[in-house]
Amino acid sequence: MHHIRLSAARAVGWVSVALAAASGTARGQGLGIHFSVDQHSPSLGAADSWIGLPIGEGDVLGPAAPARTPAFGPLARPSMLLASGAPSGPLAHLDLALHATCMGHAAGAPCPIEVDALDFGLAQPLQVGELVRGRLYFSVDRFAHGLGSSGPLASEAPLHDLAADVLVDLGLGPLFGPLAPFSAAQPGAACAVDGDGQASASGAIALGLGLIEGPNALPGDDLDALALSHAVAAPAGWFPSDGAFLSLASSFADPLSGQPGNGSAAAHGFVGGDVLRRASPTAPLGVWASATQLGLDLVAGPDSDDLDALIVWNNSTPGFQPSQVPFDWHNGASDMLLFSVRRGSALVGQPDSIFGLPIQPGDVLTTPLAGGASPFPGILIACENLGLAALGLGRVGAPFAFGDELDALELAPSALRDCNGNGVEDAVDIASGASADINNNGVPDECEPPSWSVFCQCAAPLGPCGNHYALGGCRNSSGLGAQIAPGGSSSVTADDLVLHVLHLPPAKSGLTFVSAAMGSPTPFFDGRRCVQSPVSRFPLQTSSPAGQMTLGPGLAQFAAAHFAPSHAFLPGASLGFQTWYRDAGGPCAHGSNLSSALRVNFTP
Repeated sequence: MHHIRLSAARAVGWVSVALAAASGTARGQGLGIHFSVDQHSPSLGAADSWIGLPIGEGDVLGPAAPARTPAFGPLARPSMLLASGAPSGPLAHLDLALHATCMGHAAGAPCPIEVDALDFGLAQPLQVGELVRGRLYFSVDRFAHGLGSSGPLASEAPLHDLAADVLVDLGLGPLFGPLAPFSAAQPGAACAVDGDGQASASGAIALGLGLIEGPNALPGDDLDALALSHAVAAPAGWFPSDGAFLSLASSFADPLSGQPGNGSAAAHGFVGGDVLRRASPTAPLGVWASATQLGLDLVAGPDSDDLDALIVWNNSTPGFQPSQVPFDWHNGASDMLLFSVRRGSALVGQPDSIFGLPIQPGDVLTTPLAGGASPFPGILIACENLGLAALGLGRVGAPFAFGDELDALELAPSALRDCNGNGVEDAVDIASGASADINNNGVPDECEPPSWSVFCQCAAPLGPCGNHYALGGCRNSSGLGAQIAPGGSSSVTADDLVLHVLHLPPAKSGLTFVSAAMGSPTPFFDGRRCVQSPVSRFPLQTSSPAGQMTLGPGLAQFAAAHFAPSHAFLPGASLGFQTWYRDAGGPCAHGSNLSSALRVNFTP
């Protein structure tokens, strides 16, 4: 174990800062995040962390159990929410007929059950002039490179650490009409939810889902579909109240990777451009909006376009009523259906019906504009507004052979994570500079508790024999009460936390112990104990002639090797520290005493 020295005056200064720090209150938004992975993801075949079923590319997943909400890693595998097959076990299902033959297959072995796009109908219809900032969530595939020099597309994409992440727009609106390239108020994106919840090769970290990430292009999971719901940690048997809207994969090859699609749509009697719906747990899976109604499959015939991302607002009128003009859904006359198409679709490069621009696999599309520039879908949000690259005349792209692919899409009614309650996604607050994130963990600093706080001081009348001492533990033979003062930081990755125990009697042995159990002061020899059993102990030390002990840095590494898992130093953990030391000449004649205690809230 390594040691550093810090003057008593500076250490007490740290205590004063800790006592003065204000604690932020985190507020959850009550939205559950659900997703699927593609046929090349290494999580395929592994048991999910909630039910224990093998994960498939047709299953709808949630964040890792037991919490089943995004968390800092390392995490277990994602949890199963909706199984892709026929009714069996505790889960609701999507009723894909070929699920049984594919269940448990390994990554990379094509099996025709891939859910390519997903939505639970949570989105509200966009209104003319509506401000959209930090509410359009999306993912990209492992080949995305992005535009610009900042943000996750610039820092994470080159490291192949992005395909499992959920990104969010920085600021699209107010939307007074479709957005041509770079017409958004603030083009670009931020990382809202990470794939694995661990620090990436770039050093960034955010709450994660339990997926596998790079750093190489092929070994990581690819988040391939995305849906939000009001079920944060849905119970077994849960099914979305408006049904599950989805699209299955086409079979044509990806021109960039050369890998064929798995043909899950055709295998079930559909085409990859159809939007399917399972309206209830007992209803059959059927076509809700056909590919031709969306302006798809018009260039090269059936199944030549693959719908790859999906947002649905259903007006509740039976059947699908396609929008004729963007925003005509506001009065309920039409359904709002927004989507993208996969790279390699015959539609890519064709002129859209609104701007006449070449359609790209990163564009957010809507149904064809009546009397528009072409019979093809219209570009509602050009991909450049999300920081994605495009190709073709009139597009602002980059010197690459292919434009970026928008792999999954969702429009949330409110921010997914808004801890400060200002109505803006936390990741957008940080990216725009409205909130600081000094520890780079994706949580605005105003929402986090202070890194540490002092407690268990022995103010009157707590001294067992009148040995009160308001600034530290109960008074000892030195005439003062012992204190623990922190140095370094609470970062687990840095592992530079240092504990300075001050105002001890000189040349006395002492044990510093740690626990997640912290309670009110209880009598203990000449002092008061607040860090309760069960505890883990650091090695015995002896105080210096000045009455001090120093532990650290390297405490996280020591704890990982010697302590119970409940006392490991993990991001998000809160642990209490207190020192028990000998004091034969102490005022109460019990032979030992305790310092005040220190609570440390660990960060990544």
